[in-house]
Amino acid sequence: MSAEHTYKFNVSMSCGGCSGAVNRVLGKLDGVKSYDVSLDTQTATVVTEPTLAYETVLRTISKTGKKVNSGEADGETKSIDIPAAE
Repeated sequence: MSAEHTYKFNVSMSCGGCSGAVNRVLGKLDGVKSYDVSLDTQTATVVTEPTLAYETVLRTISKTGKKVNSGEADGETKSIDIPAAE
């Protein structure tokens, strides 16, 4: 089992406030080791503990109101449909 996960998301961000919002929520999420949010490339790359699920990170980014266009987990393309909260 991998010691960490790398999740990448393509996120629609139009300004520094948009990328700042994504930065803030990722900074508060338990299990995130590091992250890089780029306004230029419209991406958020998140390195997490092995216990932090892709769907949790996706849901957290989506809470900012920014549209997630695509996502991948450890190099594998994943769905961006947000599962219903249980």
